Amino acid sequence: VGNTSRSEVILTWSHTYRCLSIVELVVDNSRSADGEVEGLTDEFSTLEFLSMVNVGLNSLSKLPSLPKLRKLELSDNNLSGSLETLSEKCPNLTYLNLSGNKIKELSNVEALVNLKNLQSLDLFNCEITSLDDYRESGGEVVGRGFQVNRADQVGRSGCGPQV
Repeated sequence: VGNTSRSEVILTWSHTYRCLSIVELVVDNSRSADGEVEGLTDEFSTLEFLSMVNVGLNSLSKLPSLPKLRKLELSDNNLSGSLETLSEKCPNLTYLNLSGNKIKELSNVEALVNLKNLQSLDLFNCEITSLDDYRESGGEVVGRGFQVNRADQVGRSGCGPQV
């Protein structure tokens, strides 16, 4: 990708291929100029997998509606909130990786309670995992019994039972 911005990469893809046929999009390491989701539009409604790892996201407020999205990789960004946007824009998520973000409040994770299909939530290396009551008061999201954190698989900090 070089010095090309993420917006330019996405726009190139959308003009080269019809957005309506793209089901997988990876824009890892393509830095966001303003910490917002750039270049994605509602035209990408067929996306089932989206990876935006290490792109410098501070917010998800400009995320378009992605009704078919099942897997979302958002690790190693600067996200600390605005997770409620995911319930509105990506209602069919089954897998969400938020590892390495700045999530430190339980209320931010509880904002994911409306993601009824969510089966796996990765919060590894997020500040929230160091809270004393992280496991005990994980709220409804954690209480649903899905896998939370890859770290749980090796007995380190995590949140909730495995499936």
